[in-house]
Amino acid sequence: AHFAETIRSIKNRNSGTRVEVLIPDFQGSEPALKKVVEAMPDVINHNLETLPRLYCDVRPQAGYARSLQLFERVSKMDQGIPAKSGIMLGLGERQEEVLRVFKDLIDAGCQILTIGQYLSPSSRHHQVVRYIPPDEFSRWEEMAYKSGFKAVASGPFVRSSFHAGEIFLQANLK
Repeated sequence: AHFAETIRSIKNRNSGTRVEVLIPDFQGSEPALKKVVEAMPDVINHNLETLPRLYCDVRPQAGYARSLQLFERVSKMDQGIPAKSGIMLGLGERQEEVLRVFKDLIDAGCQILTIGQYLSPSSRHHQVVRYIPPDEFSRWEEMAYKSGFKAVASGPFVRSSFHAGEIFLQANLK
């Protein structure tokens, strides 16, 4: 309800303001997601973060399938609201695994993707396995577009909110 009320408050104050909302998976609650969708954000963002093999280590509180289901539900509830996600590289992923994530996201209705370098927040977290060079991020961006994404931001410093306005316009979805 807080997400929905915040979206509505922003739009009531200035109807021309575009709102991208970054949400959790709401533990799979469809009514919670519906409240957010009904508030009419311009983009719904939920970060997948990583691939299925690494979910238990990197995102033990979340579920890969549950996150994909969130994108499917957004598409069914309102096809006019683009879905966005973000992943991090440098956790020990293999190319075929990342390409599978791209396919899963596209199949679930995700249209916008950010790809960034994972940085370990503390020694208690998953450690960085590899730092990805900038030219490799450019290749990932190309592969993401070939997979069907409408807009992609990819680079070592990219995060889910990276140039959100420009990426929204680039996606040309509204």
